[in-house]
Amino acid sequence: MTPYRLLLRAASVSKIGSRSVFTAAKPDHTNPNWLRVGLAFGTSAFLWGLLFKQHSTDVHEYKVRNGLE
Repeated sequence: MTPYRLLLRAASVSKIGSRSVFTAAKPDHTNPNWLRVGLAFGTSAFLWGLLFKQHSTDVHEYKVRNGLE
């Protein structure tokens, strides 16, 4: 048997003999989990805040090093 045929056979067996563990229940889109939504947006806002703070610090350091300030 050629390696290509073995690969095809392995792919077909893995599709038939496996199932997803992570889709036990379909998500309810009419009633979102507000805790997770809040954590996602809060984390995103926090990371953006850190990014802007770091950027302003870097710009200030650049200006001081190059005598622009």
